[in-house]
Amino acid sequence: MGCKISRIEYFLPKDVLTNEELERSSGRWSADKIEKKVGIRQRHIVRRDETALDMAYEASIKVLQGYDKNNIDFILLCTQSPDYFLPTSACILQEKLGLRTDIGAFDFNLGCSGYIYGLAAAKGFIHSGVAQTVLLVVSETYSRFIHEKDFSNQAIFGDGSAATIIEKDNEEFIFEFVLGTDGKGWDKLMVPYGGLRHRYDPGAEAIEDESGNLRTPNNLYMNGTEIFNFSIDRVPRLVAQVLQKNQLPMDAIDYFIFHQANRYMTEYLRKKIKIPEEKFFHDMLHTGNTVSATIPIALRETLGQGVVKQGDRILLCGFGVGYSWGAVVIKI
Repeated sequence: MGCKISRIEYFLPKDVLTNEELERSSGRWSADKIEKKVGIRQRHIVRRDETALDMAYEASIKVLQGYDKNNIDFILLCTQSPDYFLPTSACILQEKLGLRTDIGAFDFNLGCSGYIYGLAAAKGFIHSGVAQTVLLVVSETYSRFIHEKDFSNQAIFGDGSAATIIEKDNEEFIFEFVLGTDGKGWDKLMVPYGGLRHRYDPGAEAIEDESGNLRTPNNLYMNGTEIFNFSIDRVPRLVAQVLQKNQLPMDAIDYFIFHQANRYMTEYLRKKIKIPEEKFFHDMLHTGNTVSATIPIALRETLGQGVVKQGDRILLCGFGVGYSWGAVVIKI
C-alpha cells in the first residue's frame, strides 16, 4: 500500500503590493534593488476583511472542482494565523465545504516546513488506515503581523494558500521523510505579543532597528542573520540525510523544490549543495515568501509549466520558524 499526491491548487489574494509602492512608502528603498536582493517584484496581500480561512476555502474549492468531495475523510490545515484561538479552522472549513461529518479535521501551527510535516501526517494516516484520502491545506497571512513601517519584512512576505489531495494508492509515490526541530531558535522568528503569555498590547511602543524599520512586540520579528545562518548550516545536511534515507544518489533526483524564502538564500543553498540550475526552481518573483504555501505553489507551477513530468522524482525541502525543518522525496 502507498499514497500519492493526486491534485494540487493554490489561491492568492487579489490585492498586490509592488516594489514601487514600497519605494514610495519608505522614501529610501529602490524597487530594482529589492528585486535584485531578494528576487521578489510583488506580493499578494489579504484585504482587511480577508483571512487565512477564507483563502483556505478558495484553494480547497479549486482543488475539489470536478472531484467527488465525499472521498475526503480527513482535513489537515496548517496556519499560524487562525481566525480564532478556538475552534480550529479545519472544523469550520469542513462545514463551509459541505464535507461529510464522519471525517477528522484539525489545525497545526507550523511555518515554512509545514507542508512537509503535513505530507508526513497525511501519509501516516493513510498507511495506518485512519484515512484513505486527505485534504491538506496550508494558508498564511503574515502581512497581518507586519508593521506598516517594517519595509524589510514587507519586501519578503506575501499571503497565499494551497490545497493538496493525497490519496491511497497501490504504489508508493511519497517516500521517506527526514524531520527535525531545534527549539533554541524559537525567538528568531516570532510575534512576541498576542498569545496568552503576552497579550496583545494596543499601547506598545514602536522599536526601530539598525536599518530604520519599525515594529512593536505585537508585530512580526525576524532575526534575518540568524535565520540565514541556521538555513545554510542545516539545509545541506538535511538534503544529504533525506537522500541517504531514501538510498538515492544526488543525480537520481530529477528536480528540487525548496521553501521559497528569498532568492539570495535559495541560490546560496543551491550553489552550496551543488544542485544544477536546470534542476532547481525559483518561484517567488510575483508571490514573495508565502511561508507554508511556497512549496505547494512551486510544485503546482512546475506541473503547470511542464517542468516536471510523470515519473520524475522530486526532493521537497522546508525550513524555518521554530526552528523546524523537513524533507521528502516524492514521485509524480
